Amino acid sequence: MNRTEATAERGEKSNTAQVLGRAGMACYGVVHLVIAYLALQVAFGDSEQADQKGALQQIGSTAFGQVLLWIVAVGLILFGLWQFLMAATGYEWVSGGKRTRKRIGAAARGVVVILLGITAIRIATGSGGGGSSNQKQQEFTAELLKLPAGPALVVIAAAAVLGVAIAAAVKGAKKKFLQDLNTSELPGKAQRWIGTIGTIGYLAKGVVLAIVAILVAIAGFTADPNKAGGLDAALKTLSAQPFGTVLLIVVALGLAAFGVYCFGAARAHKR
Repeated sequence: MNRTEATAERGEKSNTAQVLGRAGMACYGVVHLVIAYLALQVAFGDSEQADQKGALQQIGSTAFGQVLLWIVAVGLILFGLWQFLMAATGYEWVSGGKRTRKRIGAAARGVVVILLGITAIRIATGSGGGGSSNQKQQEFTAELLKLPAGPALVVIAAAAVLGVAIAAAVKGAKKKFLQDLNTSELPGKAQRWIGTIGTIGYLAKGVVLAIVAILVAIAGFTADPNKAGGLDAALKTLSAQPFGTVLLIVVALGLAAFGVYCFGAARAHKR
């Protein structure tokens, strides 16, 4: 009896972690929807800070938004903790190197999302939330450039970001993300659109990350950290190109699609 009760208790805790983590993933989707909105603002001539910090500041810009910002902050941290749990014990439906890669990806995602949650808390408490994605990228690049063979290290970092961008695009194009979902848990209509909207979302993220990689590579080749930039710089660089407004609107809609995909994935992700 004691063993049965202990097993049930572990299962209950696991289910609780799953529910909280999935709620956090929905919060991650909210952040992407707001980033998409800010990207549209940039496309139509506004110089909003179109990155994660800008999105969190936008969420907290009203009295109701302050409450929502706290919810999002806690949700992001819970999502990050869920990713650590998945890194430790998840992805049992795949094996070998694929499982290892998925677990490493989950751990990396957990770090990024928890840091984003901490930024949200700092903004909610009025302590600023740190610099923009551009500033942080430039500071990181400047530190790398100070090291022996610094420019080469920056170019290698750019290649790593480009690798992540390509992986995101391939994941979207081949709909590999569906391997991690029980789509039968979604309503009928959602089962039909989750693949399409996930593809659009991952492709958009791949495009943005590829632009970030190019900016970092330019900073490495020129040994100028000011040439580097994060999400905000990537979107504004895209906007400055020929037909940039149209391209940025397309990418913004893609980021919004990823945000909506997060809602579906939060419900249907395998345990």
